[in-house]
Amino acid sequence: MVVAGAVRKSPSSMKQEAPFFDGHEPDLVYIGKRLRDALNVEKLFDAAGIDYGVEPDTYTGGVVFRTERVGAFFYVRPADGEAARGVLIENGLQPSPAD
Repeated sequence: MVVAGAVRKSPSSMKQEAPFFDGHEPDLVYIGKRLRDALNVEKLFDAAGIDYGVEPDTYTGGVVFRTERVGAFFYVRPADGEAARGVLIENGLQPSPAD
């Protein structure tokens, strides 16, 4: 039975909900500024078997006219930060710096 409005999690998705990070300080590894970029990162992390969380948040963009924009912020547990950044770099993406 499918409930209207329910989101069905793909069996191969590594996306985790907030409780996954309980007791761990989430490590920000990437900010997707476009939907296409965010969907690509989800596919990369799923294929690599990296557990991640993603949530919308704001960032400041622009050079001359600075504006606040919304992006997809990708987090992993600290132990997975190096692996996640490696996947991003291998695929031509610029990860957020490690803390």
